[in-house]
Amino acid sequence: MSMAFFFQQLLNAVQLGSIYALIALGYTLVYGVLLLINFAHGDIFMAGAFIGYFVATFLVGHGVGWPWGFILTLLFSMAFTAMLGVGIERVAYRPLRTAPRLSVVVTALGVGLLLEHITLGALGASRRNLPPLLPETWKQPVEISILGENLNFTWLKVLIIVISLLLMIILQIIVRRTKAGMAMRAISYDKFAVPLMGVPVDRIIALTFILGSSLAAAAGVMYAVQYPVIEPYMGLLVGWQAFIAAVVGGIGDIRGAMVGGFILGFVQIFVVALGQFPALSFLSSTYRDLVAYALLLIILVVRPTGIFGVARRQKV
Repeated sequence: MSMAFFFQQLLNAVQLGSIYALIALGYTLVYGVLLLINFAHGDIFMAGAFIGYFVATFLVGHGVGWPWGFILTLLFSMAFTAMLGVGIERVAYRPLRTAPRLSVVVTALGVGLLLEHITLGALGASRRNLPPLLPETWKQPVEISILGENLNFTWLKVLIIVISLLLMIILQIIVRRTKAGMAMRAISYDKFAVPLMGVPVDRIIALTFILGSSLAAAAGVMYAVQYPVIEPYMGLLVGWQAFIAAVVGGIGDIRGAMVGGFILGFVQIFVVALGQFPALSFLSSTYRDLVAYALLLIILVVRPTGIFGVARRQKV
């Protein structure tokens, strides 16, 4: 394996892993605060991509190009999807806060199916492509020389990685350095004692859904820019993959969601890449999910709580 080939696949893995990590952060934020697995989160990712599509269509139709077209599409998609996430929490999850866990799980699955079929009924099953928000040259391969070998990359992949890392850093600052973030961590630690200290629990939970949904929307827009396929069921597979990444990293831990997303991206990309070698020709894109999930299953067998997860203790 040449160094250029390795760096090429490494860049692809980081780009895909960063999208998984953004979605996984939504799962881990909600679980960390409410101990709720929001199975509708993959469909919130889908909704963010569709909102981005309509915003981009409007902006491009009115002559708003790069860079403001891309920036506004990203921001408006995050804002509208955040409102969608808050609405789902208020209507579907808040009334069930004291209900049995199974009721909440079924409701989360039902919300996801509702989002999918509302989108399907309103917009149809045909796939859509995001309007051109970036210069075409950003999607063209650029060749640079590293250690005497040529490496091809696109500025679009670099942009996705940079934006994803920036959003992760902003989230880490919010959770670790602000009063709202402190309240989120306090609710996660003891949700019964926190209201007695004057913390507005409902507002903090709404903020959690705002952060998780807006990150999913950002992932949806960037996924649609890189892979121009937007359809009502796009959140199913990607959402489950991001959920598995969150579990492997340690659901409820922000670092775990990031690491789990990158691990999944690395495994999927390198399984396909290694299949290009004659000795490993049995590997192909058909087996990338199988190998990825098998490896992640091994990680969970060795460490059931995930890489950064900690077993929760309950008083009975």
